[in-house]
Amino acid sequence: MMHDHHLTTLSWEDYELLDSGEGMKLERFGEIVVARPETQALWAKQKPELWKQAHATFAFRDKKGSWDIKKPIPESWELGWEDAHFTAKLTGFKHTGIFPEQAPNWKWLRRVVHPDAKVLNLFGYTGVASVVAALAGAQVTHVDASKQSLDWAHDNARRSGLAEDTIRWIPDDALAFAKREARRSTRYDGIILDPPAFGRGAKGEVWKIEEDLPRLLTALRDVFSDTPGSFFLLNGYAAGYAPRSFAQAVESTFGDVSGESGELHIKESSSDRVIPAGIYVRFVR
Repeated sequence: MMHDHHLTTLSWEDYELLDSGEGMKLERFGEIVVARPETQALWAKQKPELWKQAHATFAFRDKKGSWDIKKPIPESWELGWEDAHFTAKLTGFKHTGIFPEQAPNWKWLRRVVHPDAKVLNLFGYTGVASVVAALAGAQVTHVDASKQSLDWAHDNARRSGLAEDTIRWIPDDALAFAKREARRSTRYDGIILDPPAFGRGAKGEVWKIEEDLPRLLTALRDVFSDTPGSFFLLNGYAAGYAPRSFAQAVESTFGDVSGESGELHIKESSSDRVIPAGIYVRFVR
């Protein structure tokens, strides 16, 4: 049975949600402050004066987005969370390569990963979850269709002091890779996935979450270890899907598992307001 439970990210040394409202959010990544669009922020800003601190603001013009640089900002800069280290950058898709709403899931991974566990991270992107799992002792297989993302993730692993053979880097389509692993009878003690609503694989494969997520879950069921303590973590940012939808998709594939699902929130540092930033489902056998 999946229990409803929201997870909330609080500020840490290298991240802070300073303010939000009027369709925007103001965040501090290390010493760099950025303002970005946020469709959930329907409320008024509480501290308008803080927004003058922004080094850069992402804005849409003629349906195209770009950063307005207001103060000098490096091409990339290093951040940390506990003993994980990673770089942030301003990308053309309004994000920085770091998703702070995942911090509660990183903490959870530190608890559930056991030494020498085989962990599969699909749609691994910049690899913070892979790094966290590897630092906890796992042997990680990190899959992403983008070579640029793989290079970024590999650099984050090096910055975190991980040995080169700790994480296996695979440039591939997530669904195709999972099906091949099932045919090989490969088993993983932990599975992490963060599928987009729409995407393309390494060879141009089209990913549509409404069609391909059920197929991917079925393939992952066949590579998921039956060993007690094996864990599963699904994250979602696809507009229009509720946590319960993802939870029931997982339950229909994996059976009557005991876990939790809900929204991922980020709390403002100076108020009780939160930004809903995604959804998740997770369980441990």
